[in-house]
Amino acid sequence: MPDIKFGTDGWRGVIADDFTFENLGAVAQATAEYIHEQGEASKGVVVGYDTRFQSAGFARRVAEVMAANDIPVHLTSSYVPTPVLSHAVLDLGAAAGLMITASHNPARWNGFKIKLATGAPATEAVTGAIERAVPSVLAEGRVRHVEIGDAEKRGAIERFDPAPPYLNAIRSFVDIDAIRNAGLGVLVDSMYGTGAGWTAAAIGEGSTRIRELHGERNPSFPGLRAPEPIASNLGEFLTLLAQEEFAVGLATDGDADRFGLGDEHGRFVTQLETFALLVYYLLEVRGERGAIVRSMNTTRMVDKLGERYDCPVVETPVGFKHLSARMTELDALIAGEESSGFGFRGHIPERDGILSGLMMLDCLTQTKLTPSQLLDEIHELVGPHEYDRVDITLRPDEREEIRARIADADPSEIAGLRVLSRDTLDGFRFTLDGGGWLLLRFSGTEPLLRIYAEMPSVGQVQDALQAGQELASVTL
Repeated sequence: MPDIKFGTDGWRGVIADDFTFENLGAVAQATAEYIHEQGEASKGVVVGYDTRFQSAGFARRVAEVMAANDIPVHLTSSYVPTPVLSHAVLDLGAAAGLMITASHNPARWNGFKIKLATGAPATEAVTGAIERAVPSVLAEGRVRHVEIGDAEKRGAIERFDPAPPYLNAIRSFVDIDAIRNAGLGVLVDSMYGTGAGWTAAAIGEGSTRIRELHGERNPSFPGLRAPEPIASNLGEFLTLLAQEEFAVGLATDGDADRFGLGDEHGRFVTQLETFALLVYYLLEVRGERGAIVRSMNTTRMVDKLGERYDCPVVETPVGFKHLSARMTELDALIAGEESSGFGFRGHIPERDGILSGLMMLDCLTQTKLTPSQLLDEIHELVGPHEYDRVDITLRPDEREEIRARIADADPSEIAGLRVLSRDTLDGFRFTLDGGGWLLLRFSGTEPLLRIYAEMPSVGQVQDALQAGQELASVTL
C-alpha cells in the first residue's frame, strides 16, 4: 500500500510512481468524506490545476470523485495560478480549493494542495485527518467516481473562469494607472508555469511594456532543474536583464505563488532581500503599520525594520500554513518565507507571486528609484546582510543517519562567529554572535537537506554553508 503523506504544502509524488490516478482518487475520496464530516458539502469545492504533465487529467479525476460524492464542483476552464484558485474559493464561498500542482518541484513530480474556505493553506489538523483516512479508502476500494460528461450534464461540475474577480482584486492593492503609464520596461519570466500572461493582463495597455520569457506551456521545464525562481534557474532571464534596457525583472514559479526579482543590472535579488524590500515599501513608502510574520529561515533584516518602524515581528516554523495562521490571527501587514512566498493584509491569507510583482512595480513607480537604489537604502538602515542556500539530494536510506549526526553536533563557533544558541523549532538552527544564523533542515516536499545561512559577509556565508555540510557529513 502506498505511503501517502502530506508535507509542508500538500501531498506530492513522482508521476506514474506514487502520484497515480488510483492514489489521487483515494486522496480525493478521503477529502470528500472529510468535507461531508464537516457539514460543508453543499458549499462545493473549486478545482484547479497547473501546466504539468497530466495535470488537467488529474484535476478531472478529482472533480469526478467530488461530484460522485454529491459535492458541487467549480472546475477552472484552464490551468491557473494557485493564488487565483485560493481567491476563487473565497469569492465563491466554497468549502475548499483543491489544486493539482507540485509548485516548484522538478518536472517528474505532481501534487495535490488543499485550500481552506478562507483561501489559506490547509492546516495540519485537516491534512492529518485526510492522510489517516487514505489507507482504509484504498483497502476497502470505496472511491466513488462519475464520468465528467455525465456530471456536467446534470450540473454537478461547472467550468468557470476565475480571472476577472482576481484581477480586479489585485489591481485594488496598487496604483494600477500609475504603473500602466510609468513607461517601465518589465521582463517577466513565468518559467513555463501558470503565471504566464497574468502580470500583463493586470496592468493592461499603456506606456509600461511587458516582455514575457518562457510564457508557453512546457511540462518538461526545459533548461531548468525545477521551476523555482532562484538564481540557478534564471540564467536566461538575468542575462537579458543585464543586456537590455529593463527597469526590473519579475519571475514566478510553476504555480505562481512564489516570486523572484532581478534588478536593472541583471543581478538576482535574493529571496531575503526581496522580503526586506516589500516590508520597506509597505512601511516607508506606503506608511502602513502592522505585525510582520516571517518564517524562521528568512531574513533578520525585517526584524530591524520592524524595530525602526515600531512594528512587531513574529517568527514561525517553515511552511506558509504556519505563517497564514499567524497572519490571520494578528491581521498582519505582511507574511514572508525564505522560499519566495509573500502574503499581504486584505488579500487571501496565502502566497501570491503575481501580486508581489505588482507591489514591487508600485514601489518603483512611487519612489522613482531602481531596485538596486532601493536595496542600498535598506542596507543603510539595517547594515550588511548576505544570504545563500545549498540543497543536497538525499537517498531515502540516509536521512535518519544524517539527522542523528546533526542532532549530536555541538560546535562552539561557525564561520569564525561564536555560537550563542541552538534550537530545533524546525530543523537545527545555530544563532551566532552578531545576529548571523545557520539552519539545517530537511525539505517537507522533496528528498533534500537544505542548508541556509545569513551572515554579515559573503565569505562568512560560504564558510557557514561549508560548516553545515561538515556537521551533516554530506557534500554537494
